[in-house]
Amino acid sequence: MKMKKLLCLSLSVLMVVSLVGCKKEEKKAETLKFGMGVYTEVSKASNAEEDVNGQGKTASTAAVVTVDAAGKIVACQLDTADATVAYTGDGKAVANDSFATKYELGDAYNMVAYGGAVKEWYAQADAFETVVAGKTLDEVKALVAGENKGTEEVINAGCTIMINEFVQAIEKAYNNAVASDVTAEHILKLGVSTAQSCKDAVEEKDGQNQLETTFLAVAVDADGKVVAATSDCVQVKFTFDATGASTYDLTKAVSSKKEAGTNYGMSAYGTDLNGDGTVKEWFEQAAAFDAACVGKTASEITALMGGDNYGNADLQAAGCTILVDGFVKAASKLK
Repeated sequence: MKMKKLLCLSLSVLMVVSLVGCKKEEKKAETLKFGMGVYTEVSKASNAEEDVNGQGKTASTAAVVTVDAAGKIVACQLDTADATVAYTGDGKAVANDSFATKYELGDAYNMVAYGGAVKEWYAQADAFETVVAGKTLDEVKALVAGENKGTEEVINAGCTIMINEFVQAIEKAYNNAVASDVTAEHILKLGVSTAQSCKDAVEEKDGQNQLETTFLAVAVDADGKVVAATSDCVQVKFTFDATGASTYDLTKAVSSKKEAGTNYGMSAYGTDLNGDGTVKEWFEQAAAFDAACVGKTASEITALMGGDNYGNADLQAAGCTILVDGFVKAASKLK
């Protein structure tokens, strides 16, 4: 009987040791770097003529990526917000009815119907995302061939459009990527919202037709809760005089608010809403919003907005005292 007890005890010990050993061998999922980049190009700022409105045209391409320890892109999401605004020959700004990204337009973008393409824009963007996965930044940059279209690998994957702006945005996202809790199991999503503000020109002052596009990139878990978030905003202000002549400088590069950093000037010229004698820069306030998104679903992010389009009390106490309606609208469009 004693021998049987000893044998049972020995087997129990071995089982415990074996189970502990198995637990030790379980590998924790690799965490990835996570980042977003926005590349903006203003391609038109024309004068109004007798029967033709003047126009301003801009396109902002955003990319969100995850990057592994070997420097390879694990996943990528892309979208482009492009818009054309107008102003009349007597200096009046024309308001747009609505704004939608190329991805949001879906089949209504009409690349197949009117451009002779095999696939719509969103499908071509998806195809390029699959090509990018598993590549380093240098390998992604090498995908650009003649006339800014892709190499044979890209074309064969189903992406026949120009990809230079995709690559520019991916390069920024790659360089912006930082350590995070995101793993390969998490899903990347990108939301974009554009708002317009108009002012007519008067004799002594230019008018403006301004676009402000806000981007929110997140990684979510299986329950749709945000694991990591990052945001940015691009503001393009098309100006014109009382005769509808453009006064916008097409030669200047457009930086996002986050890229502007301390040069954005919010701490120098902003309003101290917290009453503590300091005003944080835009990128710092955006970071506070991003942090508040973690653990929330897209619909729960909307509760971060309080009155007058500012953040709720908790968000303002966390350091985000700017208007947050653009962020919240971008969250509602996460794809």
